[in-house]
Amino acid sequence: MGLREWALGGVLLSPFLIYVVLALLLTGLLRFVVRATPLGRWIWHEALFDTALFVCVLYLVVRSLGPL
Repeated sequence: MGLREWALGGVLLSPFLIYVVLALLLTGLLRFVVRATPLGRWIWHEALFDTALFVCVLYLVVRSLGPL
């Protein structure tokens, strides 16, 4: 995919926006799995966990789809 801007109707969009949307979707899916399993009861601070999970997933998305 690379880190190049996307032209959408004459507006340049950062590729990071697409990475963030993908990371949000994956984080939501992972969060659903965590809540459905007994692992969810071990989470002390849910907002902090969600933020950390999003940052980790975003790192993995950028690392896997971004340029080497």
